[in-house]
Amino acid sequence: MPANKNGPSGKKKGRRARLIVIAVVLLLVGGVGYGSYWSISTVRASFPETTGSLQLKGLSGPVQVKRDGYGIPQLYANTPEDLFRAQGYVQAQDRFWEMDVRRHMTAGRLSEMFGSGQVETDAFLRTLGWHRVAKQEYDTKLSPATKKYLRAYADGVNAYLADHKGKELSVEYAALEFEHDYTPEKWTPVDSVAWLKAMAWDLRGNMQDEVDRALASSRLKPEEIEELYPSYPYGRNKPIVDSGAVNDITKAFDPKATATDTSADSTANGVAGATGGFQTQLSSLSKTLDDIPALLGPNGTGIGSNSWVVAGRYTTTGKPLLANDPHLAPQLPSVWYQMGLHCNQVSSACPYDVAGYTFSGMPGVVIGHNQDIAWGMTNLGADVTDLYLEKVTDEGYLYDGKQIPFKTREETIKVADGKSRTITVRSTRHGPIVSDRDDELGDVGKSAPVGSEVGDVAPDRGDGYAVSLRWTALDPSNTMDAVFELNTAKNFTDFRKAARDFAVPSQNLIYADTKNHIGYQAPGKIPTRAKGDGRYPAPGWDSRYEWNGYIPQAELPWDYDPKRGYIVTANQAVIGKDYKYKLTDDWGYGARSQRITDLIESKIKDNGKISTDDMQSMQMDNSSEIAELLTPYLLKIDVKSDYVRGAQKLLEGWDYTQDSDSPAAAYFNAVYRNVLMLAFGNKLPKELRVKGQCLRVRPADDSGPAEDLDGNARLVRECGQRDAASAQPDGGDRWYEIIRKIIKDPKNKWWKTTGTRLEPAATNRDELLAEAMKDARSELTAKLGKDINSWSWGRLHQLTLKNQTLGTEGPGVVQWLLNRGPWNLSGGEGAVNATGWNAAGGYGVTWVPSMRMVVNLDNLDKSRWINLTGASGHAYNAHYTDQTEKWAKGELLPWSFSKSAVEKSTDDALALTP
Repeated sequence: MPANKNGPSGKKKGRRARLIVIAVVLLLVGGVGYGSYWSISTVRASFPETTGSLQLKGLSGPVQVKRDGYGIPQLYANTPEDLFRAQGYVQAQDRFWEMDVRRHMTAGRLSEMFGSGQVETDAFLRTLGWHRVAKQEYDTKLSPATKKYLRAYADGVNAYLADHKGKELSVEYAALEFEHDYTPEKWTPVDSVAWLKAMAWDLRGNMQDEVDRALASSRLKPEEIEELYPSYPYGRNKPIVDSGAVNDITKAFDPKATATDTSADSTANGVAGATGGFQTQLSSLSKTLDDIPALLGPNGTGIGSNSWVVAGRYTTTGKPLLANDPHLAPQLPSVWYQMGLHCNQVSSACPYDVAGYTFSGMPGVVIGHNQDIAWGMTNLGADVTDLYLEKVTDEGYLYDGKQIPFKTREETIKVADGKSRTITVRSTRHGPIVSDRDDELGDVGKSAPVGSEVGDVAPDRGDGYAVSLRWTALDPSNTMDAVFELNTAKNFTDFRKAARDFAVPSQNLIYADTKNHIGYQAPGKIPTRAKGDGRYPAPGWDSRYEWNGYIPQAELPWDYDPKRGYIVTANQAVIGKDYKYKLTDDWGYGARSQRITDLIESKIKDNGKISTDDMQSMQMDNSSEIAELLTPYLLKIDVKSDYVRGAQKLLEGWDYTQDSDSPAAAYFNAVYRNVLMLAFGNKLPKELRVKGQCLRVRPADDSGPAEDLDGNARLVRECGQRDAASAQPDGGDRWYEIIRKIIKDPKNKWWKTTGTRLEPAATNRDELLAEAMKDARSELTAKLGKDINSWSWGRLHQLTLKNQTLGTEGPGVVQWLLNRGPWNLSGGEGAVNATGWNAAGGYGVTWVPSMRMVVNLDNLDKSRWINLTGASGHAYNAHYTDQTEKWAKGELLPWSFSKSAVEKSTDDALALTP
């Protein structure tokens, strides 16, 4: 829903902004412009040419670029090389600033654009070495065809750069020119490949959980930590493949066509090994990790996605319907770019007839459909990262009793208008030492207790252990090949073959085809461990804790035309407990997946049929599982205060739906947030709590008496250190499961609080719930006013779209120019309409369904799609955020695919000629 008057959106906001541009010739650029101004010509200079004819060097024949009323391009060419060359040119027209920022980030070169403030971020990214690994992939792993397409794409981008400079590229470059002399360099194929590393980082699995569990040990006992990470509820929330084993369809397909390289034999994981709590060193590392996802999105339980596919026998069309909505951080422009890539004559020489969502800066289509199949993705969440404690000296690190020298390399970070900085990257056999990249890590490992089996002895920590990172994405792979293979797949055999090459990030891939089949494949390079379970940092000095192989691709879970007639993936467990390999213990807990499953089953019982409208409606389901669990207990609390009782009445008769205009949803979520803080948040160590939120607590290392000589509690002031978007308790469905396990135990220890001078301690569940209800009433009165009937969830739960870098860190006036919003949103954490928010940090939206699509395999022209923002990355272009208001309301746009349908929907046509 659009926001209230203080933050207009959509067409009204666009009209107001354009009037201001015309009236005052835009604005003085304070802090960037040095007294200069942007004129209206500066703003419009970068708008792309979308009609007429342009020459594009290197083409073998003409390419048609047909854009609909939302500026979404469909490209038509005679050869794949021409198609991808044109794709590079067109994406550069719309999004080059975004592409340029992305490639500088993946290469650890942001300081070259933005100065010394990015040096620490660059140092960490150089340590990880994304761009180095991408170059190795390009040089040694990718197929000749893939490399040819990447080169053609780069040529298209560079053709655009050759004719456009400064403000002709975007208004951001106009601002950057005021700051310092910056000229973009040529695009390279490696720049495209490296973006896959950034997405892999965003979807890296349980690394944050591993860090958080270790940090929690400074204040919580091991059994308490385990209570905060309950096991997956298999009995209540179904896994993706619910047979409990890999579905055997070898009779239906040639196993030779789907087998994979199993050169690294694997064995099942052993028992949990080294445990430990990083305090000094991991709190610093955690801060550094926070800084990197800030560019991509918070990494937590909300980052995931929904996808599901329903077989034709249960649909109104008689063919499958497939839905997908990946959950990522909101960005402006959206991380996705909608596009169609079509060969004029589809043949073995030119096999592309595909449309969907791609990334600016990368050829091909990542999620979408071609003329035969459709596919979607959600984050599998496999444990593909391990942190290792390393006993180090100046000369090297300890391994099986021997001193091993580091592998080292020097990296020079160039700084705009500043002095370059050289860093030394040290690596062990496990990977780069990530703890080197923070000044606070001088005392690395000072308080890291290391658990091990009886008889094992950890080396003396001396000044502390270092921390290294083992991660599958730091090994070269040929994931880029998989993109092109998916784009041209004709059936499930082709689809599985493509999935075999999809190494990182590990995704759940769902499938449907025009011949009425549906399927699922879990791809990815997923390690097995000889010892340890990956839940805690491992002892790097002990070879028994090495990865000893990878799960053979042929043995990863898959499914094909299941009897139930549908497949749901929403970050829940992939397969049952009897699967012989360990994928992870840190699944999403199934709130979204089970709700989708229930909606499908309720529709198809009694021979009901599911329509495209039904799929779209399911994507916008706002039901709250935690509200259904907790509200009955809240309504039983005997509230004495009329002030609080009035708010409590909002919950009477509420259907647990989190619509943006709902007062009940606003109050419940405020109560839930306060329940979490009282029961859990205030008991967590400062490294997990929100930065700036301070409490008086007993020192973590205090083993003395609880009171001083005067009988007062021995407390110290302690302030949180975690970014608000990744602090705990975040309120995701893991916390639903924690509360579910204790809600019927009113005297459980988690319900007890220490109290303050102003508030008495809670001794049981009902006292804590009463306190949370009172605190929520006061909080919402301050935020939304005294009149509870004027409250609404959307006024709390707002989305503001921020332009990359300058929209978050630039001068205020530049942010005003580039950012849009706020919008008042429905949905919430753990809902199918997953407009996520972090309960520790507040109610603002931190991740979103970054796009939505519903593919109709009976008639592809009746498919639907929407993007979070728009096709354009140019502020004040008509397509900057022209899809956002519809997205917020749950609307989808028609998705033309056939040549005739595209022709009918074309508003602008551009011919690219040799």
